[in-house]
Amino acid sequence: MFLLRNPLSIVMAAAACLVLLRLILSFQSLLYLLIRWWKRADEWAQVYQRYEILRYTDGSAENPLYRKALAYVGSLPSLEDAAAVHVSSSASKANDFAFHLGPAQTAQDSFFGARITWTNAGGERLVIRIRRQDRTRVLRPYLQHVESVADEIELRRRDLRLFTNSSGRGWSSAPFTHPATLDTVAMDADLMARIRADLEAFLKGRAYYHRLGRVWRRSYLLYGPPGTGKSTFAAAMARFLSFDVYDLDLSREDDADLRDLLMRTTPKSLILIENLDLYLNNNSSSSSSNNARIKKLLDFMDGILSCCGEERVMVFTISGDSKDELDPAVLRPGRLDVHIHFPMCDFNAFKNLANSYLGVKEHKLYPQVEEGFYTGGRISQAEVGEIMIANKGSPSRAIKSVINALQQARFSTRREEEAVAINGGQGSLGFGKDLTPLKEFKKLYGFIKIKSGIKKDGMIPMEDGEQQQQLQHG
Repeated sequence: MFLLRNPLSIVMAAAACLVLLRLILSFQSLLYLLIRWWKRADEWAQVYQRYEILRYTDGSAENPLYRKALAYVGSLPSLEDAAAVHVSSSASKANDFAFHLGPAQTAQDSFFGARITWTNAGGERLVIRIRRQDRTRVLRPYLQHVESVADEIELRRRDLRLFTNSSGRGWSSAPFTHPATLDTVAMDADLMARIRADLEAFLKGRAYYHRLGRVWRRSYLLYGPPGTGKSTFAAAMARFLSFDVYDLDLSREDDADLRDLLMRTTPKSLILIENLDLYLNNNSSSSSSNNARIKKLLDFMDGILSCCGEERVMVFTISGDSKDELDPAVLRPGRLDVHIHFPMCDFNAFKNLANSYLGVKEHKLYPQVEEGFYTGGRISQAEVGEIMIANKGSPSRAIKSVINALQQARFSTRREEEAVAINGGQGSLGFGKDLTPLKEFKKLYGFIKIKSGIKKDGMIPMEDGEQQQQLQHG
């Protein structure tokens, strides 16, 4: 009898458990529905605070926050879920599209765990809705976040200008359409990564510079022979920073106008002074006026005038493999922060150019090109680029033309060495008129480098002081 009752008890207990589980699930479902109803009632009861952002305030004054809020809302991923979105394109930039919330449409955002709703209320009004319990904690930081993101968007989208100076007439401008980018510059990858990091740190370094009591400015010295890509690199820097370019020609201005010109440059600008060495080493009758201009320029870089021009990058170029001939006062820390050497083209730079211009990564003629570089052939990146453009339809013909150019350059160098040796033996590395040992030494050195596979860097590492390291780690 006990054995019969025991199974029955088990069945009854199991049934009771099932009934209890069903009740629990039903309770959870009911709780879920109650929560949804409560949220809707919460919204209807206006527990959300609304903030309107009007385009115009005080009659006709435009509200800068409205423009920035439009740009910010247009970048929200949730904008794609809206039923109506307006799309526009840029008249000056290809593939540059802007999105705007349609009338009476909403987009969702979140910030510090708070849910935020944007609504296009029409009549040039945007409405932000935040829970009242979150408004004190979230509102002001969120609006600062909106402005910061919008500034970055506007900086990327704005049309860049190139400003040039003409004597007595100040700055004149034209659209800056140079196509160079940091990705298209033939440069050692490690060096390029360091330069990118330095530029990005500068863009984000306002608070850091101000904490140090320094003007938010960065200066670069680009030095190397003509045709090695210094001007192109400066243009690529401006494109990367989204800065306007002020191409300052010192020969066109007198002492009184230079200071006024520099004061009239705008934030978010790159000031370019090319061939600085020509003015510093000028021995003509006008050298005193040149020195006065350089002094005013240096005062603008680190003197009392520097506080009148923040958020600027100054780029100086000199034509030569050495910067040691410059006045130490020009090179001192605080005036020229970063020094970058642009040497003549080498084999690694040639391969980068061949990949960009011809779409060729490897070729059977590459060993001959490498030998040409390592045995004394010296040509610039500009020469290599022109050869490749002229022969873009035939990579083999282009590479053969580069080999011929290297041979001619090597021949010209040898003739110059012979002329120097005949005129007194200077510059012949102690071999006098007999250049055979020098020639054999170059060949031997070149073949050793080819066999050993030693990589020759295309750039001398960027020279920078403690300021750069502090900026990157700050």
